[in-house]
Amino acid sequence: MKTRTIERKRLVPHTVDGETELVLDTEKIEVPLPPRDWDSLVRHGVTVLACVLVTVSLAWTTASIGDLLAMAVVAAVAYGAGVAFDAAWILCMAVEWLLRYDPERAKVPRRAGHWALVVSMAAVYAHGHLTGEWVVGAAGAAVSLLAKGGWTIAMRAHARPLDPRTAQWVAKRRAAVDGKLAMIPVRRELVRGEALVEAEQLARAAESGGSADPDSSAAGPPPNVTPIDRKTLTTKDAVRIAWESGIRDTDSVVRDVSARLGRAASPDTVERYLRDHRGA
Repeated sequence: MKTRTIERKRLVPHTVDGETELVLDTEKIEVPLPPRDWDSLVRHGVTVLACVLVTVSLAWTTASIGDLLAMAVVAAVAYGAGVAFDAAWILCMAVEWLLRYDPERAKVPRRAGHWALVVSMAAVYAHGHLTGEWVVGAAGAAVSLLAKGGWTIAMRAHARPLDPRTAQWVAKRRAAVDGKLAMIPVRRELVRGEALVEAEQLARAAESGGSADPDSSAAGPPPNVTPIDRKTLTTKDAVRIAWESGIRDTDSVVRDVSARLGRAASPDTVERYLRDHRGA
């Protein structure tokens, strides 16, 4: 059995002149060497070779199609556009890999990748045909086909197929999480919209000398209440006032703060100040 030497450090008691202290002691020990994982090595080798094929294909296609397009446009623009032909199907394969646990959604990038490959191969062959080297054009087109085929095989080596029931379970859990993630920007947009509407109403009421609140009394505030100066009122103070008034919901606090400030309050800023109050 193969072994390897490792160092192990531990605290051991050491006594000098009757006084004991814990000191570090270094010990070299032999531990069994785990067997080589040939499957992992082969899988990594396949991935590296697939990346090499894709790189070669991208370089060849860019050079070939760039030379073809340079007949009509500036060379820099032509070669820049040439990158797009192979980059298109490479992009589709990357998206297909990300959606490997969602077969239905992966169908679209898979089909788009096949069509992008056909277009790229046709353009490479057209370049060879126009230059009178149709054999070179056909061989160059085959480079993209080999690269895509090699990457497809590499993806299969890394794939972890799911049985139908597990796939349905994953799809439902993902849908639930995606719904929660989608609601985050929706709620923020609604809060900002409501705050802007209230701020607009307050601004119009201030211009006309009236009140934006239909439930407010025409007689104004009681004589023993000192009105708040909005020019000196900060968001932090407005959040504190709303908290002391018993308002706990974040959306309600944002609306209350916006009304007190006379402008739209940032939901993120309000939430930060609310966390201070909740932790107190």
